[in-house]
Formats: sequence, C-alpha cells, structure tokens
Amino acid sequence: MSASKLTKKLGSLIMTALLLGPAMAFADYSTLNMTESVSKIGQDMYDLHMLVFWICTVAGILVFGVIFWSIIFHRKSKGAKPAPFHENTTVEVIWTSIPLIILVAIAVPSTKTLLEYEDTTNSDLTIKATGWQWKWEYDYIDDKVGDSKGIHFFSSLSKDANEARQLGANKELPEHYLLDVDKRIVVPVGKKVRILTTAADVIHAWWVPELAIKRDAIPGFINESWFKAEKEGVYRGQCAELCGKDHGFMPIVVEVKSVEDYKQWASAEKGAAAQAAAAAAAASGKTYTMAELMAKGKEVYDANCLACHQAEGQGGGPFPALKASPVATTGPVSTHIDIITKGKGIMPPFGAQLSALDVAAVTTYERNAWGNNTGDVVQPSQVK
Repeated sequence: MSASKLTKKLGSLIMTALLLGPAMAFADYSTLNMTESVSKIGQDMYDLHMLVFWICTVAGILVFGVIFWSIIFHRKSKGAKPAPFHENTTVEVIWTSIPLIILVAIAVPSTKTLLEYEDTTNSDLTIKATGWQWKWEYDYIDDKVGDSKGIHFFSSLSKDANEARQLGANKELPEHYLLDVDKRIVVPVGKKVRILTTAADVIHAWWVPELAIKRDAIPGFINESWFKAEKEGVYRGQCAELCGKDHGFMPIVVEVKSVEDYKQWASAEKGAAAQAAAAAAAASGKTYTMAELMAKGKEVYDANCLACHQAEGQGGGPFPALKASPVATTGPVSTHIDIITKGKGIMPPFGAQLSALDVAAVTTYERNAWGNNTGDVVQPSQVK
C-alpha cells in the first residue's frame, strides 16, 4: 500500500472514531453514572448528584474557555502585552462570591437530603442484617405491616451460582450469576424499612444500589439505615467491603411485594419455620445409618465448608486440611463438634446456622470422607 493510500486509510479511521466515538460513549453512559433508585430518597440523591455534575460541567467549560481564549488571543506572537495592574478588588470579589453562592446552593439540598437519609424513625418494618463469612443472617425484629416479627433465616449464594463459580469455564453461568441467593429478604412496597447492620466476624457492608442503601456491618456495633421501595420487583446487591477470600460470593437479594402478598409471605414463612423447627426437634431424636449421615453430610459440607476446605478436604492458604487431619481422624468426636459449632480462629461458629442433624451429619462425613475412614457415626443426640 502506497504512503498516500495509507494516509487516507488512517484519516478515514480517525474520522470514523471521532464521529462514532461520542455516540458509543453516550450509549454506555448509563453504566458509568450513579444508579437511579426506586425509592424517593434514592432519587433525591441521584438528582442532587446530577445537579452537582452539571454545575461542575458548566463551571469547567467557563473556566477552561476563558483560559483557552486567553491563550489564543493574548499570546505573545500576536504582540499582546501583559496588563500592568497587580490586584483588582472587583475581580476578587466576583470570583469569591460566585463560588460561595454555588456552594450554598449545593449545601441546602444536600443537608436536607442527608438529614432525611439519616432519619430512621417511624419505620414500618425493622430487619437486622448480620454479616458472616460469607453469607447474611436476617432477623425480622419489628413489623407494623404484617406478622413477620420473629422470622429468622440465613441467606447464601444460590446453589447454581456456587457450583458455577467452583467449576469455572466448565459450567454454564446461570442468570444473575453471583447475584442470586437461596433465600431472599422480602419487604412490602411503599413502606419504610429500617435495616440494622452488624457482623459476626469481620467488617462487611450491606449494599443494594437500586434501593440507595449502603451501610457498614461492623462486629460489636449496630448501624442504622433505611429505604422505602416505591415499586415492586427484585433488587440485587452484594457485600461492598473486602471481607475475605470469598468476598465476591455473598450477594443480597431484596424482593419487594405488595402489602397483601407480603402479609401472605410472612404468614407462610412463620408456618414453614414452625414446621422446620418441629422436624428438626424430631430429627434430633432419631438414629441414622452411616449412609444417611454421609449423604446429608456431603450436602452440608458443600454448602458451608467447601469454599474454604476445598472439595477433597485438602484446605489451602489459612484454611487447614481436613483430609488426614488430627481433628477429623484421631481427635475426639466432641472436640470436632465443638470446632464446628463454636468456631476456631478465622472459622466462624456454625452452631446458630446448622441443626443438630446437620452438625452430626457433617461431622460424620468429615471423619469418613477422603480416606479418613474412622468409622465414627455421629448421631444428632450427641450434638449439644
């Protein structure tokens, strides 16, 4: 290709980029901007953000416009001579007053929005969210809408997403990969929901962009925040604090239902919880075979232990191996159970998360899987 043709080709490519580039950038603008909210307070934040953005844009255009105009029309090559004055009181008053007016104009709506966002009083529903490595625990503490008080559950990464992230490229990614859970938090539409955030181990953060809520969850502290969803739907978020190796695998899913549907959900959830508690109590008095405990134990292990101790119990990094370990082979069963229920080191306690049957099954599984073969069969009655 000749030099002239190459020059024309490059010129054509550059012109195309200049013409189409802004349009392509504008098409992706929504992914770069602050997320619009389905709550009024969130929309107020978004509007405030855009107000400040356009004020900064106009100020930038004016300031840089004056600078470039001065450079072009008052350059030395045109014979421009610098002005002899050193100070100008009028100019200084103007360039001090204008920014002051702008700051006051921004401060008034900012203060109003901030005070409203921090006001958690007069809430219709209060939910406590406790961060664990790596899941969320929810307690419905107070409810003026329905009968959800006393509902309690753990919410973890969905089974499909968990399997997909472990298999990597060998697994087709499910919809909402890493943003789906096995159990959603449910709230009524148009009601003020107060969220109390804390943590059981390390610092986490409860963040749902479309609900305009983000609050740190700190061990030993309880932080307050709130939202009011004006539209029914499913809204997804995740932990926004670097809380450990599986930080990216503890999503948050909030389902906003109509008031009537929410009341029905609360009633059904309490009924299911009562049945589950009765079933767990009945299960704790039964005697199970090795095969039954091993099958159940693998389910519990895959859902709660595999992320740290790995599929074959080989461990890795700060997480010790269970395969051929003293705890799971030669150590007493009681010590093994205590570590699972009470935790040890960076391992959180699972006593509040697992039933007696779950603990007995996973203990049996860990003592007999991967070649450990202790022959120990742990029954739910042995778990205190």
